[in-house]
Amino acid sequence: MSLVKMARKTAQVVQQIGDTMRAAFRGKITLVVSSEPIQRVQLNGLADEVLQELEHLQEFGFASNPPEGSEAVVIPLGGDTTHGVVVATQHGSFRIKNLNPGETAIFSQDGAKIVIKRGKIIEADCDVFRVNCQHYEVNASSAADFKTPKLETSAILTAQGQFNGNGGMAVEGGSGARFKGNIDLKGDFESTGKVTNNGKNIGSDHKHRGDSNGTTSEPL
Repeated sequence: MSLVKMARKTAQVVQQIGDTMRAAFRGKITLVVSSEPIQRVQLNGLADEVLQELEHLQEFGFASNPPEGSEAVVIPLGGDTTHGVVVATQHGSFRIKNLNPGETAIFSQDGAKIVIKRGKIIEADCDVFRVNCQHYEVNASSAADFKTPKLETSAILTAQGQFNGNGGMAVEGGSGARFKGNIDLKGDFESTGKVTNNGKNIGSDHKHRGDSNGTTSEPL
């Protein structure tokens, strides 16, 4: 093959490659369909071209539904914009700003967020933090602090160590409350019900056998 023919052939190949390739471009999302195996979006592309049913490819294990108005980067496969895929999205109005180098955040449109911060700190902000699981385990070698006006469990609460009620304590047992072990009480003890010791009444209405084979009156 002569050099002239080789040059023409090379030019044809380059032209064919160029015909099947087109540079990535930006668009603005107008609609998202998130109910399918691969999420699809509609967006306004170049020169307000409306592109529909574009696949939105996301990393395995991560999923998001970008709100209307989000910027998108589209790669046209085969040079055809109608067969493009969305590979990145962003919405500047909701993006977490002022992250330090090395920090990462995930967030929603309404402001819920989780920030992985420097210093091995993970910080979450939300209105409701819900965990659905069969077994929830926390290993905190130093402490676990709850700053809340109320901490409630729907069933059994067990403390393997000491249980402190520094601000007062109220115990209500539906079928009674039981204590095993010694109780060291510093202060007054008041009961509105019957008090017994080894089956014998020692409460406010208990009586003793008197000197004349009778019984004493109740305590004054």
